[in-house]
Amino acid sequence: MRAVVQRVQQASVVIEDQKIAEIKKGLLVLVGIKAEDTEKDIAYIINKVQGLRIFEDDAGKMNLSVRDVQGEVLIVPNFTLYGNAIKGMRPSFIASGSVEEAEIKYRTFIQRFREIGVPFSTGEFQADMKVSLINDGPVTLLLDSTKLF
Repeated sequence: MRAVVQRVQQASVVIEDQKIAEIKKGLLVLVGIKAEDTEKDIAYIINKVQGLRIFEDDAGKMNLSVRDVQGEVLIVPNFTLYGNAIKGMRPSFIASGSVEEAEIKYRTFIQRFREIGVPFSTGEFQADMKVSLINDGPVTLLLDSTKLF
């Protein structure tokens, strides 16, 4: 499982001219799921997202988590995080696995995230979403449950 985590002042998701999700201060998390992902991968990414100390404390140091600042999280499914463009110019998305499997794992991710008690909103699986954000910093981190980066 992969995630792109961006510290934001605000973020939102629009589908067909309808805003379906919006947060203020917090994290925008783009989540990519691969065929081999398990509950262990889900737990790893959720633990990292809720615990990343990337918000500034009173001394101006990145030392606080989204929990510490009472921030929100916007979780957006993004199968292109497993796009492979090593060969040629057209990416392959084979590593993303089947849509049905990925949706089940995404829904499990959302359910597990709900259990940790951090306020969040979500995008819509397999929808054409328009994601807007004001990146704060900018601060952007890449997470991979197999610890590739």
